[in-house]
Amino acid sequence: MRVLMFGWEFPPHIAGGLGTACYGMTRGLARNGVDVTFIVPHAYGDEDQRFTHVVNASDVEAMYGSTGSGADDILEKMSFIHIDSNMVPYISPEEYESYHEQYVKSGRKTWSTTDAWKQRYTFSGKYGANLMEEVARYAVVAAQVAKDLEGQFDVIHAHDWLTYYAGIAAKRVSGKPLVVHMHATEYDRSGENVNTQVYAIERAGMHAADRVIAVSNLTRNIVINRYGVPAERVVTVHNAVRFAQNCGTTPERGVDDKIVTFLGRITYQKGPDYFVEAAAKVLKRVPGVRFVMAGSGDMMNHVIRRVA
Repeated sequence: MRVLMFGWEFPPHIAGGLGTACYGMTRGLARNGVDVTFIVPHAYGDEDQRFTHVVNASDVEAMYGSTGSGADDILEKMSFIHIDSNMVPYISPEEYESYHEQYVKSGRKTWSTTDAWKQRYTFSGKYGANLMEEVARYAVVAAQVAKDLEGQFDVIHAHDWLTYYAGIAAKRVSGKPLVVHMHATEYDRSGENVNTQVYAIERAGMHAADRVIAVSNLTRNIVINRYGVPAERVVTVHNAVRFAQNCGTTPERGVDDKIVTFLGRITYQKGPDYFVEAAAKVLKRVPGVRFVMAGSGDMMNHVIRRVA
C-alpha cells in the first residue's frame, strides 16, 4: 500500500498537536509495510524521514494554464477569501498584532486567480494573515504532485480542513480514493460561532471523501449531524499513545502538594475555563492541591482574570 498524505505540520517544527499526530501515524503505517509520501507546505530540511518521504510543497513547480488543473473551481471559490484576524490559532493576540503590522507594511493585498498560476509558490506553513491564500495554492500544488507521482500511490490521505482542498484536487487528477482525517471540527474550535468559510471547506472535503476518519465518537457524531456526511462513511480511530523510553525513573518533587496540570493552548477548544472552574470547586473542599496551567493562547487574559 502506498499513501500520498497531505498535512500542514510535521515534526520537529510543529505549532500544535496535528503535526505530532501525523508523525505518529507515519511511524505506525511504516511498521505495517505502508509506504507514505508526506506533503507539507514548508519543510525545514531536518524532518525525521525514517518512516516517510517528506516533500516540500514550496519546491514544487506547478505548471498550469487557466483550466484543467483539478483546482480551478477551488481557486474561484478561494480568490475572495481573506482572513485577517481569527484564523491564527497558535499565536497570542499580542503576537498576531505584531505579525499583522508587518504583513500590512509589506504592501501585500488579497490575491486574484491570475497570480495563482505562477510556477512556484513559497509557503510559510504557518497560520498567519494569508492562511486562506496558502490553503488555495496548496490545492494547486497538490494537483501537480498527484500528476508527477502518477501510478506511485494507491490512496490519498488529507488531515484537517487546511488540506482538504488539496486532497480534493489530488483525487480529481489521479482518480484515487480520498480519506480525510477530522482531528477537530470548526464547532470544536469556535462553538456555535463557526467561521462559515472554514465550515464550507470542511463540509466539501468530507463530502468529496470516500472515507472520513474521526478521532472520537463525539467528533464522528458532529460530522454526521452537523455536516450531513452519511454515517456509513465515517469511522472512529482514536489517537494512539507512544510512551517515552526509560520513563521508569520518578522525578524528584519540589512540593508536597498534589499537582494537577493543564498543558496546552489556552483557547476555547481546550476548555481552560473548565479547568479553572473545577480548580475553584476542588480547592474549597480539598487542601494541599496545586493547579498549574502552562501554555498560551487567545483566552490567556480571560483565564487570568477569572483566576483572580
